[in-house]
Amino acid sequence: MTREDAGDQDAAWQQIVDNYGDRVLIDPVEETSGETAGHTDATPDRVEDLHLPDEPADPDETAVGDDDLDEVDRFVPEEAPPVAMPPLDRLLAWAGVLGSPVVLLVFLLLGLSLPGLLAWVLVGGFIAGFCYLVARMPGGPRDPWDDGARV
Repeated sequence: MTREDAGDQDAAWQQIVDNYGDRVLIDPVEETSGETAGHTDATPDRVEDLHLPDEPADPDETAVGDDDLDEVDRFVPEEAPPVAMPPLDRLLAWAGVLGSPVVLLVFLLLGLSLPGLLAWVLVGGFIAGFCYLVARMPGGPRDPWDDGARV
């Protein structure tokens, strides 16, 4: 790289830094008869000068209402199955995990004193329920290729 090249590059970079953030002004070019593949060499001065397809003034005019749809086009999902009750052992474990903190929090917020034995039973129920649920968790996926997605 010669000094002239370095000077030209430094000048170009300085011009970029000086004009950073400024909008580029494009001089309008007169239309010429040399159109290439349907494009002209002319550049519009403003965005308003661009010839865009006509759009409706009211966007609701093009919106499709419910009355316009056929009954065939409507998607109606099937009825969801009822939520199954868990077995009694898991229900008691969840009651210990979720119920014990709720009872302790209610007593704390109301400022009531909790008998010592009941407090230990609630703490023990929480720990036992948590350990039981962790022990009953499956060790691996049911199907290695099943990601749980349903259509």
